[in-house]
Amino acid sequence: MCLALIAHRMHPRLPLVLAANRDEFHARAAAALHWWTDGAPLLAGRDLEAGGTWCGLDRRGRLALITNYRDPSLPRPQGSSRGELVPEFLRGERTALEFVRDVAGRVARYAGFSLLVRDDTGLGYVVSHPEPEVVMLPPGVYGLSNLRLDTPWPKLLRGRVALSAEVAEHEPRAERLFALLSDRRRPDDGELPDTGVGLDSERLLSSIFITSPHYGTRCSTVVIAGAGDRITVEERRHATDGAVSGRTRIVFHAA
Repeated sequence: MCLALIAHRMHPRLPLVLAANRDEFHARAAAALHWWTDGAPLLAGRDLEAGGTWCGLDRRGRLALITNYRDPSLPRPQGSSRGELVPEFLRGERTALEFVRDVAGRVARYAGFSLLVRDDTGLGYVVSHPEPEVVMLPPGVYGLSNLRLDTPWPKLLRGRVALSAEVAEHEPRAERLFALLSDRRRPDDGELPDTGVGLDSERLLSSIFITSPHYGTRCSTVVIAGAGDRITVEERRHATDGAVSGRTRIVFHAA
C-alpha cells in the first residue's frame, strides 16, 4: 500500500473513514480480501510470498495498516516481514499505544516502515526511521505514503484535501472514495520529492493511482465504520492497465 488516507473521528456518525491504494509489483502473488481462517479470524488481503498483509481488520473492528519507508540506502534485514505486524496486532490483546510502543523497540528486525493501528482507545502510529517514533493521534484527517505520516508529497496533499472535503461536505460514500483513489494526475517535475529512486521512478510513483506494465496500484480499499458498530469494507482489484479486475465487499458488525 502506497497511499492511505484516514479520517479519524472527524465525522459525527462515522468514527473512521479509510481510503487506501496498495501499490506493488504485478508479479507478486496476493490473495483477495477475505476472512482468514488460520488462527483468530481477521479480514484482509494476503501477500502470498511472505504470508502477511498490508491492511486488515478484526472482528472487534480494530484496524492496522503498514507502508514501506522508501529509502534505498536503508539496510534490508532478512527473516522478518513487515507484513506480519498487521496480523500480530489484530490477533493480540494489546491496546494501540501498547502495541506501537512495543514495535518501536524492535524496528531493527524489519525493513523501513510506517504502521498505523486503531482500536477503541485511539489511533497509534509508529515509524522506524530515521529513529523510531511513537505518536497517539488526535482526531484529524491524515495521509500516509512511503515515508513519514503527512510527508507533504503532492499526491498525499491532494488526497488529504479531497478526503477532508468529503468528510466535511458529505456523508462519505464508497463510490466517491474510489473516485478519489483513481486519480492518475502527475505533478510537475519541480514538485516531485527526491527519495533516491531516480526521476523516472519518482514520476511513475507520483500519482495517487499508478499504472505500468510491471508495477502499479494492485488494489484499492475503502473502510467506513458507521453507527451501531457497522463496518463496511470494499476492495477493488486492478489489472496492469488499471481496469477493475475483481471486487469484494464485506459488511459486519464489530463484536
